[in-house]
Amino acid sequence: MTYDDVLKYFGTQVKIAAALEMTQGSVSAWDGSIPPLRQLQIQQVTRGKLKADADVFTRKPARSAQEAA
Repeated sequence: MTYDDVLKYFGTQVKIAAALEMTQGSVSAWDGSIPPLRQLQIQQVTRGKLKADADVFTRKPARSAQEAA
């Protein structure tokens, strides 16, 4: 799901925050990228109308310069 999908579904950051029992400031801090566990919570709250992005759970962390050497 994208941030725009979530905003369109709920209407405002305040309504997103209320549905997830968090503050509007916390939603604002997502900066357009929804954390993986919040995506799962949104999927549950919307009863599957919005689906968590499977890629966020399968991405590998970036390797550091030392690991790459």
